[in-house]
Amino acid sequence: MSTQRVMPSVSRMPMEASDPPRDSRGVSVQVSAPPSGRDAAWQSVDELAPPPGSGEEWVEERSAPWASLSLSSWETVNQSMASREKASVSGHLFDVVVIGGGISGLSAAKLLAEHEVDVLVLEARDRVGGRTYTIRNKHVDYVDVGGAYVGPTQNRILRLSKELGLKTYKVNVNERVVQYVKGKTYPFRGAFPPVWNPIAYLDYNNLWRTMDNMGKEIPADAPWDAPHAEEWDRITMKELIDKICWTQTARRFASLFVNINVTSEPHEVSALWFLWYVKQCGGTTRIFSVTNGGQERKFVGGSGQVSERIMERLGGRVKLSHPVTFVDQSGDNIIIQTLNNETYQCKYVISAIPPTLTSKIHFIPELPCERNQLVQRLPMGAIIKCMMYYKEAFWKKKDYCGCMIIEDEEAPIAITLDDTKPDGSLPSIMGFILARKAIHLAKLQKDQRKKIICELYSKVLGSEEALHPVHYEEKNWCEEQYSGGCYTAYFPPGIMTRYGRIIREPVDRIHFAGTETATHWSGYMEGAVEAGERAARSILNALGKETNQDIEEPESEDVPAIEITHTFWERNLPSVPGLLKLIGFSTSVSALCFVVYKCRLLERS
Repeated sequence: MSTQRVMPSVSRMPMEASDPPRDSRGVSVQVSAPPSGRDAAWQSVDELAPPPGSGEEWVEERSAPWASLSLSSWETVNQSMASREKASVSGHLFDVVVIGGGISGLSAAKLLAEHEVDVLVLEARDRVGGRTYTIRNKHVDYVDVGGAYVGPTQNRILRLSKELGLKTYKVNVNERVVQYVKGKTYPFRGAFPPVWNPIAYLDYNNLWRTMDNMGKEIPADAPWDAPHAEEWDRITMKELIDKICWTQTARRFASLFVNINVTSEPHEVSALWFLWYVKQCGGTTRIFSVTNGGQERKFVGGSGQVSERIMERLGGRVKLSHPVTFVDQSGDNIIIQTLNNETYQCKYVISAIPPTLTSKIHFIPELPCERNQLVQRLPMGAIIKCMMYYKEAFWKKKDYCGCMIIEDEEAPIAITLDDTKPDGSLPSIMGFILARKAIHLAKLQKDQRKKIICELYSKVLGSEEALHPVHYEEKNWCEEQYSGGCYTAYFPPGIMTRYGRIIREPVDRIHFAGTETATHWSGYMEGAVEAGERAARSILNALGKETNQDIEEPESEDVPAIEITHTFWERNLPSVPGLLKLIGFSTSVSALCFVVYKCRLLERS
């Protein structure tokens, strides 16, 4: 997924009525009249169009002396851009241009190309993949420094990856998971740490049960229509956690649960949005689990291959290092211009970049009020992904799997997973620096982060070997100008009910994809595929090539989902307030019975 740098909204020069002269290479040279008054001089070099059927795009390149233009000159240029008759745009007309070469944009382009739609992908970076990124070097072989995990119920990305010839392997959780809290290490097995305090256990159980029950009220495709949407959207997750939880233990873990799942703080996100986010990922257990959950598997060779292999299939229809700066749909055809002054024409556009980054594109006509307001109100999460490599998987000597849940305000890392290759080579621990800690620790040097992470691992795992890594890789997604952060954009309080319903709505001939617009596993690669294919089908329908837009995805045969069930006690144990009420009621009944008994004794005497 990509986006574009901010650039003045200038792209085209007035065309002369007569044909320009040509040089010996067949290149037409067109020069505007000398500047006078408030007019600016423009010079354009237009490449001769390729012969029909050559398969090459006809792209115009022109110089853009931005600095020489006064404010009045900008007005003149903007007027010329709005005029089709005077626009210096000609050449190949694409059916669809996709903005963004991440999984969502490329999934859309792949589906369109399979239906013989003339499609072009414009990617801002010098690579495809967007928020998935596989680094390859001699130290790591390959490593995913962006989105990496897939699991049961993520059927679209599993179907797509299988079609592309990719294989998955299970993340290792065969040994014990480690919980670190208040300076002590507690090994356990399962998705959630055990709780021995009976009051805290009731509080934990009520937290997960309440969140799942609230999520059941929220429609995955229209959370703003939930019965309590307005009420839940007015409060933050911190307020909801404080309302549900009675013990500090449960509150602390609930806050960590928010940090880990959406890379933001509980006081930053709407309760409605977070409850919806967890619900559309299958609930609290599915989203947080490795086995039978969202983190069960990774791709052999890295998740970046998904985008790379789609790009190979699309051939020359993907252009890298082409940040889009301008989209004009005021005429019969849509005009698109990139930062390197290339211009393209098309019938439809798919924007497959994070919503907030569309503000880096100049639109004619301007975006509708609600869309313009929405894109200014969806911040991105903050994360630094860290991979520490060791000579051997020393943690397995203690029957630890490499997964750590770290509840410590001073600790840089909140959660880790084993990132060793499936054949056992290159032992590694992957850790996330999340939310407020990512912003704070981004100020340090890479070697400083490496040092404090090693010290943390040594303390949690109780091993000096953690202090001696052989290699370290990291990726700070907060500094990525064409992502803005990771994993996904989040909704602050009040935004979903006011603006959320338009997140998937087209703006005339511009359609929107990107994982944020998904209704199933939004924020994951699965959501990216769903959103891209939905946008593509919408355009196929408009082109008369496909009418069925609601295609149910069959379950993956290779990665079947196991139904998540809860025990009788998990479903029926009281909350802490419920227990107190029960105790109070029982005490009152006992006292009343005692008084009645005493009264009868007095009457008899």
